[in-house]
Amino acid sequence: MSGSSTQGIKTVLHPVSDLTKAKEVYAALLGMAPQHDGEYYVGFEAEGQHIGLVPNGGPQGMTSPVTYWHVADIEAKLAEVAAAGGTVKEPVHDVGGGRLVATFTDPDGNVLGLLQDH
Repeated sequence: MSGSSTQGIKTVLHPVSDLTKAKEVYAALLGMAPQHDGEYYVGFEAEGQHIGLVPNGGPQGMTSPVTYWHVADIEAKLAEVAAAGGTVKEPVHDVGGGRLVATFTDPDGNVLGLLQDH
């Protein structure tokens, strides 16, 4: 293969048990206040990356951080990783604003995410 068919990891979501405390730690780490600050999600935009805090792992039940690889064609990329042995965990779905996400597991059970913005 020549070149990457992804735009790299630009989004990392972290499940947190105490959103208020976690927000303070990440604000100190990043040196800024969050740009998205809600009861169900806190997000920071730092140096081209999005760092999100998800209370109690959110509806997807995250138990560890999930990295999201940004791609141009999420359906094609999900099909490609599934054909290579990945297992679809969350099929492609819209999370608002035209942003599509999906998750899959690698052969060792690690959860990886795909993200496509319209």
